Amino acid sequence: MIDLSRIDTWLFDMDNTLYPASVNLFSHIDERMGAFIAEELGVDRGEARRIQKAFFHEHGTTLRGLMDEHDVTPQRFLDYVHDIDMSALTEDARVTAGIAALPGRKFVFTNGDVAYADKVLSRLGLGAHFEAVHDIHAMDYRPKPEPGAYRGMCKRHDIDPERSLFVEDMARNLAPAKALGMRTVWIDNGSESAAYCADMNCVDLVIDDLGDWLARVTKDMT
Repeated sequence: MIDLSRIDTWLFDMDNTLYPASVNLFSHIDERMGAFIAEELGVDRGEARRIQKAFFHEHGTTLRGLMDEHDVTPQRFLDYVHDIDMSALTEDARVTAGIAALPGRKFVFTNGDVAYADKVLSRLGLGAHFEAVHDIHAMDYRPKPEPGAYRGMCKRHDIDPERSLFVEDMARNLAPAKALGMRTVWIDNGSESAAYCADMNCVDLVIDDLGDWLARVTKDMT
């Protein structure tokens, strides 16, 4: 367990963090990304997937790669890939109660956009529990794990990183948070590329179930 006595701000990634990777929601987004690239670049689906994954690894997100290399308009891409069936998302009472019980400020820090995040949070019963969603638009399309995304979030929301904790399913996205002085929690729950470029020196705690961890944390605080 890590020392949480000074934490007054709680930051959460969204996809595969606030809900389990086993829901497999991102597979639908992944499929839509491939379809977008195939149509946009005039390639077959196999080549589209290769491009998609290369952009993710080289640019942080597929969107950033499409912007940098093909001048794709962000909102057109985001609207297309987030047009998915969310019926698999259901509220987890443990997560809802746990986040509600955390003392201090709470934010979602996501490479998605607010419009999509609002839909997901509503399905999860979490819409009322976060002060704000810091999204890809607020990052000026420079996504996690670019250090500027973290600094910009802290500046915009007046967050002291040394009094903050960040929970994220992709370990590489914790390194810039740790460099700023945040406590870091890696939820290693089987999401794609979760351990890609992981630096375990930047991870303070590894968990595999958010609801269980929140229950322990909030119990210890009472």
